[in-house]
Amino acid sequence: MNEPQQMAPKRRSRLATLAAIGVPLLVVGAFALSGGHSLHLATGGQAQAATVGLQASERHRKVARLVGEVIERQHYRQTALDEKMSSEVFDQFFDGLDSSRAYFLASDIAEFEPYRQKLGEVIRTGKLEPVFEIFARYQSRNRAATTAALDALLHEPDFTIDESLNFDRAKAPWLTTQSEWDDLWRKRVKNDALSLMLANKTWTEAAEILKKRYERVLKRIDQVSNDDVFDIFMNSYAHVYDPHSNYMSPRASEEYNIAMKLSYVGIGATLQLIDDHVTIMNVIPGGPAAISGLLKANDRITAVGQGKSGEMVDVIGWRLDDVVQLIRGPSSSVVRLSILPAGVMPGGKETALQFIRNKVTLEAQAAQKKPTLTVKRGERDLKIGVIDVPSFYLDFDAKVAGEKNYRSTTRDVAKLIAELKKENIDGLIMDLRGNGGGHLSEATGLVGLFIPKGPVVQLRETGGRIEVLNDPEPGAVWEGPLAVLVDRTSASASEIFSAAIQDYGRGIIIGQQTYGKGTVQNLYPLDRWALGPNAGFGELTVTIGKYYRITGDSVQNRGVIPEVVLPSLISTDEVGESTKTSALPWDRIRGADFRPSNNLTSLLLPINHAHEQRLTSDPDLKELAEDADVFAELRQKKTVSLQMAVRKAEREQQESDRLARINTRRLAHGQAALKTLEELKAEDEPDANLQESGQIVGDLWDGLHAPKSVLSQQTVRLAHPE
Repeated sequence: MNEPQQMAPKRRSRLATLAAIGVPLLVVGAFALSGGHSLHLATGGQAQAATVGLQASERHRKVARLVGEVIERQHYRQTALDEKMSSEVFDQFFDGLDSSRAYFLASDIAEFEPYRQKLGEVIRTGKLEPVFEIFARYQSRNRAATTAALDALLHEPDFTIDESLNFDRAKAPWLTTQSEWDDLWRKRVKNDALSLMLANKTWTEAAEILKKRYERVLKRIDQVSNDDVFDIFMNSYAHVYDPHSNYMSPRASEEYNIAMKLSYVGIGATLQLIDDHVTIMNVIPGGPAAISGLLKANDRITAVGQGKSGEMVDVIGWRLDDVVQLIRGPSSSVVRLSILPAGVMPGGKETALQFIRNKVTLEAQAAQKKPTLTVKRGERDLKIGVIDVPSFYLDFDAKVAGEKNYRSTTRDVAKLIAELKKENIDGLIMDLRGNGGGHLSEATGLVGLFIPKGPVVQLRETGGRIEVLNDPEPGAVWEGPLAVLVDRTSASASEIFSAAIQDYGRGIIIGQQTYGKGTVQNLYPLDRWALGPNAGFGELTVTIGKYYRITGDSVQNRGVIPEVVLPSLISTDEVGESTKTSALPWDRIRGADFRPSNNLTSLLLPINHAHEQRLTSDPDLKELAEDADVFAELRQKKTVSLQMAVRKAEREQQESDRLARINTRRLAHGQAALKTLEELKAEDEPDANLQESGQIVGDLWDGLHAPKSVLSQQTVRLAHPE
């Protein structure tokens, strides 16, 4: 979950003053060397770099020592860079270079094994020669493999052979023999071609596209800079401590600052290079991508086109920054992306999306009302207000300047609630889906709109000091039925808000288990330790604290668990803090002194019972749940057939099943059936979870207004059905 890091407003402690609740944007590994387009290991497995010259500079040595000192002293874990940590850095570095375990051989790992216990000393002394030696081996493997891949394109593969490719090798053992290498890369090149041919390319056309792709990879192998190698290694070190501690080179810092200011013109998405695919890490609230609702986390960009009819340029294997430059452009201009959706296997059907570039502005990120929902309960039509909160924002400069009407999440939501109260709403939904966080002060302030007074969140810093942050403005502005709608990408400040609402019993949390980011980062500009200006040391984000619920439970790793679970296409196995190997663990501290507003426990059983009934009867919910089951099943597959007939049949069956599910839902609503998926429009897709949230708030209203004796009988009847 990446988001622009936001600095918290002035507080009493260093932690609350400097901490950023959000996940900082980081451009990591901004070059493409690997990526499933190579074939053959150099003869004898002893290929050497064709070019010499990649080596550490004196600046790199100084920065390595400085980063090591800052992380050891400031990081929340307070863990020394000992032999155990050195071993973890060793594994992280190799995994970062070759996450698919397709380039290095087991013999390479064994050869470099003596460095396993010494990388800590490498960082402390700045003697980075082992790092560049390891990278040179990786570079030579990549070069030999890519050259062989080009040779493989001279002959069309046999697509009638019954064989498959294991495309998920993240936990596979390192390749041990030449024949294993040959077989893996033969299949990967064959799969690249098959994927294009399934998109209606001939073999000749596919081979030409792959030839250009492989030649581009081969060219970029020798464009790697000393800074690139250094950045990869320093982040391997930082990520051993936790996923949100990062080193940013001056170039990456520049990209970060652009994102902080939200001054670029593009589609509004955070990108990262994973293997050879530029991958969507986060959709920035208020941007063209977020407004369209079409681009999702973990989607992969395969091609970019300019204008409504410009040529689609294949970008697999490109440097990240080069792809970013293609996506950016003049305001109001059109950019088209070819997307391989998250969870879809290699060679799956791609989606064509079109966006109009625009600036991501504070106004676009602002909270806003959605159309009021109407749900029937008995003879009464209940009006349920909906407020979409894309981020926790604050126009800090305007506030400091003393402007009376500065913008903030809390202020804007308070105004929207006042408007909804004039419309005589009966209940309220706060929609925090996709909200990755923001200003800490806005999280506490927003909670204050719904509780009379009391603590909101606890912060524990590196030294162990705990600070309790309270509702800054006592007195609730909405006291009626409340639900908070979240999903797996709701993170950080969103989790602080959701957890407090849940702990106070103030409302019901609906949706999916949240992200689980319960850590706090501080940004360190490293030039402050340099002798002289503009040293080019870059910046460092370090996790310096954790935040805890007022009950004492951490949000870290576990997130916030909803009382009513809704179906979702987002996989908790692929998205979330718990998917990160170095994530800090869940723990708990002593709870704060607070008084719950309500106890909704007795209402949860009948509310969930009514929800489960709608899951089996509501056509929109049924379709979403079925889609989620299909996606979950597809994500379990680790292999893909390389037989043309099988792949075509699989795709046709998947599309036929998807069309059938859509038409079942449409017919239930009295709509005409579609003949093809191409006829489906984005606006025709219902927001089933939002509609169901309205029904749940209706159930909550019902329960709160039911006589206690009736509610008690209903609860007993549901718990012990006759």
